[in-house]
Amino acid sequence: MASGKNHPTFSRGEHTHQVPMELFQENRKRLCERLKATGQVPNGAFVVLQGGVSETRNDTDHEPIFRQESFFHWAFGVEEPDFFGAIEVDTGRAILFPVRLGEAYAVWMGRLLTEDDFKHLYSVDEVHFSDQISEVLKSKNASLLLTLHGLNTDSGKYSKEAVFEGIAEFEVNNEILHPEITECRVFKTDLELQAIRYANQISSEAHIEVMKHVRPGMYEYQAESIFRHYCHYTGGLRMLAYTCICGSGHNGSILHYGHSGAPNSKRLEDGDICLLDMGAEYYCYGSDITCSYPANGKFTQDQKAIYEAVLAANRAVLAAVRPDVGASWSCLWVDMHKLAERVLLEHLVQLGLLKGNVEDMMRVRLGAVFMPHGLGHFLGIDTHDCGGYPQGTQRIDEPGLRSLRTVRTLEPRMVITIEPGCYFIDTVSLLMLIITGCTL
Repeated sequence: MASGKNHPTFSRGEHTHQVPMELFQENRKRLCERLKATGQVPNGAFVVLQGGVSETRNDTDHEPIFRQESFFHWAFGVEEPDFFGAIEVDTGRAILFPVRLGEAYAVWMGRLLTEDDFKHLYSVDEVHFSDQISEVLKSKNASLLLTLHGLNTDSGKYSKEAVFEGIAEFEVNNEILHPEITECRVFKTDLELQAIRYANQISSEAHIEVMKHVRPGMYEYQAESIFRHYCHYTGGLRMLAYTCICGSGHNGSILHYGHSGAPNSKRLEDGDICLLDMGAEYYCYGSDITCSYPANGKFTQDQKAIYEAVLAANRAVLAAVRPDVGASWSCLWVDMHKLAERVLLEHLVQLGLLKGNVEDMMRVRLGAVFMPHGLGHFLGIDTHDCGGYPQGTQRIDEPGLRSLRTVRTLEPRMVITIEPGCYFIDTVSLLMLIITGCTL
């Protein structure tokens, strides 16, 4: 298959961010160090990962744009589908196994790359075609294959375990790898942070571009179009980190608006507040940014009051998670969520929208009426990045708190979003007010 790059770096032109393959070499090194530290991995063990597969839409030959499986991308940075990869734990040596394509593919896909091409482009130690995996691993006397099998606590789905012809001839362990590689992904390296910053920088600029053009009479999808165009044209970000949410008026109270049944299709009316939650990704590293503002450029007093309540909650949390918060860096995410709720409730009481004692409201979890979602989430190769609930942690079964995507203590090199919200959702409000006995 052809490649869109000629050098062992990723970029979309001189004006875009350059990502060196050292990023993935460092990731593999970190993974091997963690695996050896477990004391469970014998000499001669190999990590074996399977990348994402090429697909077509339903029963047609239409091929959606491929996006790499996240764990495989973290380890190798490969853009193409249908790869396998192996890492020798003792040495950190990396082997890629691309699919062997027939010469006829070159007519449609360009020059087919050789093993040496892939070795150069991805800075790995060896490349063999995927029909040779078993043969290659046997020649290296692989004592144990570590495959990926584990639960994603955001989606409730399990990762895809590598399967290839001949794997039954090896000893395989599918329990050791997942928790270790997941923890590696939680803590970002400097090179990863640079990629995430770039994705967020371009996405931020795109939001500003949308702000400049939004007017009553436009449609929500036109705001989405401006965002997508800016990200791709200016920054080389072809893929979105998630489906664009462009809610105006009452649509702003739909947490994940923008899906196929509500495709950002409403007309913006004079007096509408626009809630635009959009982020693009660069080389699979994502962004997540939400902006809210009036379509006509002027807040009403009521709109301003709610906006400032949410802003105050955001700023309160930002101040509380500073690195100098304590000598031991003990900052529980659950406490940050509750802090945001408290600030919101205090503002709603001051505005006269709620009556009662804030402490009582906190005790009965009234904050979940207005912020039914969690405060934020880890961000990285996935928008809702992995590692929120490692072994030994569990969700808190209370309104609002059960939606938290992590309950961990925050540590350096974690990347997490801080996105409180204040929603007026009839269904949630009526149920919770009946349960708590509070009044609006």
